[in-house]
Amino acid sequence: MKKDFEASFHHLDADFFCLQETKMQAGQLDLQFEGYQSYWNYADKKGYSGTAIYTKHEPLNVTYGLGIDEHDHEGRVITLEMEDFFLITIFQGHLRVDLSSSSSLFLAGINILH
Repeated sequence: MKKDFEASFHHLDADFFCLQETKMQAGQLDLQFEGYQSYWNYADKKGYSGTAIYTKHEPLNVTYGLGIDEHDHEGRVITLEMEDFFLITIFQGHLRVDLSSSSSLFLAGINILH
């Protein structure tokens, strides 16, 4: 994490804050912010991929991955099911996923490698 991350986080005061390519393992960083819950999806491979979501709102459900075993070890996707929408943070390398078919889908924080 860069030095100014915490200051930027507080300045933005966002309801949802999505991170991609965190490249961390469980227990490597304990970064909690008052009033926020955090959800992390770590890659099996150390220093690879990874995503996180900080939220001020309690989700109905949290899902990690796509349900596709060959991709779900890379920590690329977290889905929060909220009352009226789904929030999905994705770190996408060369994975092709069509998420356009849902009318109640809100996408934030998509980071695509070129």
